[in-house]
Amino acid sequence: MRGNGQPTAEREASTPITPIRIWGWRLTAPGRLEGFEKTAERPGPNRVLVEIAGCGVCHTDLGFLFGGVATKHPLPLVLGHEIAGRVVAAGAGAESWLSRRVLVPAVAPCGTCRACRDGRATSCRASVMPGNDADGGFASHVEVSSRGLCPVDPGDVRKDSKDPVGTAGLDLWEISVVADAVTTPLQAIRRSGLSAGDLAVVIGAGGVGTYAVQIAKRMQASVAAVDLDPARLARARSMGADVTVRAGSELREIRGQLRTWAESLGAKDAVWRIYEMSGSKTGQELAFALLAPGATVSIVGYTPEPVPVRLSNLMAFDATAYGNWGCDPALYPEALALVASGDVLVRPLVKKEALADAPAVLAAVHAGQFTERVVLVP
Repeated sequence: MRGNGQPTAEREASTPITPIRIWGWRLTAPGRLEGFEKTAERPGPNRVLVEIAGCGVCHTDLGFLFGGVATKHPLPLVLGHEIAGRVVAAGAGAESWLSRRVLVPAVAPCGTCRACRDGRATSCRASVMPGNDADGGFASHVEVSSRGLCPVDPGDVRKDSKDPVGTAGLDLWEISVVADAVTTPLQAIRRSGLSAGDLAVVIGAGGVGTYAVQIAKRMQASVAAVDLDPARLARARSMGADVTVRAGSELREIRGQLRTWAESLGAKDAVWRIYEMSGSKTGQELAFALLAPGATVSIVGYTPEPVPVRLSNLMAFDATAYGNWGCDPALYPEALALVASGDVLVRPLVKKEALADAPAVLAAVHAGQFTERVVLVP
């Protein structure tokens, strides 16, 4: 109690925060974004309001906007799940996050269900994905749970700058892609058990695939990248791929090229770790066609097309196949450390675009006009 007899928590909860204007874009119907403005409300218990420095544009966002993929939350909805920013308001129990620079989990598990307790956080049925289960990052601010937030600078509270220099000299907007494009391949690779001397085949050398190439190389694997686009293959080579293979040929021919490469390394009997990141029918067909004894296939890319595969090959080769949905927030600090050390490069792979131009920018991304991963910046 204080001098006026009103309980402290009640007084603080009833005191409005300084009005914060939120603006951005909402998906109101397939293919349609509409601008919006509103005033922020006080975050609830264990929730925070994040002032967004940048939100990456992912293939999933394009699926919601242009591909007819339904969001879990009814429309209208703010898309975007690769979010980095600064906490500007906090509810009860989350005050320690004020002024901290953070990554928002692209998939935030509940932390208490059976899947979470068993170490399968991304299988959590109660998980929340910004831009799918709730409003996301194509806006100036977003309110999220404080659970799973990853500090960009552990222990460092900076109140004197809205956009301080970030990890490894990166601006905070650049770090936004760590929330999905870097962490998702990190989890897929960790789950596969990749180790030094293994053969890593990354199918699809786009944004996520290029980070997979870098991470696999950091783990001292021999790395092959497969893609249709010569420019993407050249970039993958510059990021550490030992060999690149142009897709578009017959599956048998691509398989032969990769096996010849393995033999040239003296690694004919090495374990194959195959990461399908193209999100295409042909990419997934190739992933299964590359099965070898003891191999692992990780399906990271998504396609709505049915893919005919011979599942009996899993039995015949004593192989493993699994899907990878996002990344456990517990792995985010490791991903940030890889970026901070320079083992995983971000800056050459991202491009800043104005949030104000989001409708035109997203249409251009959908049309394939960018080679970098676009980050929308308010």
